[in-house]
Parts: sequence; C-alpha cells; structure tokens
Amino acid sequence: MITINHNSLKLLAIFATVIDSGSFAAAARRLHSSRSRISEQVSQLEAQLNVRLLQRSTRQLKLTQEGEKVLQHARQLTGILQHIEAQLTDPEPSGRVRLTMNHDIAHKFILPKLDKLAQRYPQISLDLIVDDDPLDLIEQQIDLAIRIGFVRDESLVARILHQERFALFASPALLAQHGMPDNLKELEAIPWLELKQTAEQGAQILYCNDEPVLLHPQRHHSCNSPYLLQQMVACGLGVATLLPSTVRQEVEQGTLVRIFEQLQSEPLVFSLVYPSRKQVPQRTRAVIDFLLSESLFMS
Repeated sequence: MITINHNSLKLLAIFATVIDSGSFAAAARRLHSSRSRISEQVSQLEAQLNVRLLQRSTRQLKLTQEGEKVLQHARQLTGILQHIEAQLTDPEPSGRVRLTMNHDIAHKFILPKLDKLAQRYPQISLDLIVDDDPLDLIEQQIDLAIRIGFVRDESLVARILHQERFALFASPALLAQHGMPDNLKELEAIPWLELKQTAEQGAQILYCNDEPVLLHPQRHHSCNSPYLLQQMVACGLGVATLLPSTVRQEVEQGTLVRIFEQLQSEPLVFSLVYPSRKQVPQRTRAVIDFLLSESLFMS
C-alpha cells in the first residue's frame, strides 16, 4: 500500500510545476530553489508512489503513462492552491473581525466610528465583545482588543493609541450639597466613588507636581465599570477619578466639573492589542490601520 502524507501534497505541486515549466531549472527559478533540490523532490515522489513519473535525459523530460495520470491530479492541487491564494489576497478586505473593549470605549469612541468603518470596508463584519474585564485573546479567538493600561503579556502586540491621566470630577449637585473642598482633608470627607481596578484598598494615589499624594476617602461606593462610574458621578453620588477624554461631553454640558486640577494620576496608556505581527489577515490589518488612523480619543 502506498503511504500518502502531507509532504506528498507538496511534492505533487512541485511535480506539476516542473512539467508546466518545462525543466527542473525553470521550476527551480519559479520556486526559488535549486535544480538539484527540485530533482531530488520529484525523485522522492516517485519513491513514495513506487512508479517512474519522468523519463529524464540531458535535453528533455518526458512523462511516462503513470506520470500523465498523476499530473492530472497534481494540476488539480495547484489549481486549489491558486484558488486559495486568490481568496486570501482579495483586493477588498472581507470577513469577520472580533474586537473587544470595555463599555466606556465601546459607547463613546467606537460606536461613532462604526458607520465610517462600514463605508470604507463594506465586506468586513465586526463581532463586538464588550466586557470591562480583559479577555484572553487566544483562548476566545479574539482578533483585536482596546485596553487601558500597560500590556504585560509579551506574547501580544500592543500599539499605543493614546496616553492620558486620571483627573478628579464631581457633579454641580454634589458640590452644591457639600461645598467645593479647599484642602485634602475636606476632599477626603466628600463621598467618593472608586473604580475597583484602580483603587488601592480604598485609597487613591494621585500626583501633584510629580509628587505622590495618598488620599483616604472616609466613605465611598465602588464598581468595576468605568462607564457606570461616570453615570454615578453625574448623578451626584460622589467624586471620582475619571479620564478627561471619556467625560468631555459631560463637562461641556455642565453635568460634570473638574476639581483640584493640580491632582492627577500617572500617565495611562490606551493600546490596540492583537496576538501576533505575523500573518495578520487582510481584514484584521484593515481594521487595525483604520483604528490607528482615526485618533479615537482626541477631540
């Protein structure tokens, strides 16, 4: 019984290329190999099939009857490979791209860009996965993620989209009720709202002229959603550290006020993250280039 393995498929394609090229030397040039290597690979195929496919002479190659039969199937294989290549190099990117981000970014920065993306790449469909906790891109087969904070996983590629610092915000209603704090002690006495991902056991670490300032709010609520946190601040439930770009509209509308402007966090990085630089599908590359070019977080 003849044993056919995956390497046999490669050898069949090389055999067909030799016949279509007219010689081992011409096939070697097309395949970026050497004449001797191509000849050796055809000999390997003959050994696997236990038949002679070619009669070789110094001037020409002539197919045997068995070689003609094998060539019919080998050409089907090269046709399949050419068809696959044509589909993968379609001039218009197409297919589905899975993109994950938190609710805040999804609502305020991605949603306004979806129509423009659809017009530019009508054959691309997005699977938007909105979650306030970072997901495993490999395990969940996610193509792209927008993440806040430094990416520590060295297996992932991170492209910086934006850098920003947290600042303090409150609602006019809260300030009308408690008054504008004049010092850190009064600031700690106001009700606070904390994001679980950034609070240190109920404490807040901010900076004033690059010097750390440790705040211990006397009472606070907490949640794990930046988007919900913004709504809670706007409702007057407390003061919180928020990213200015995410509440730009609320500040313009007067529903939020920045306080203690001298206090802010360390710089925070917004990154576009994906599993590998190698063999990135055309559809994914198109979405990457679009997001990088759009200046998502700038006014």
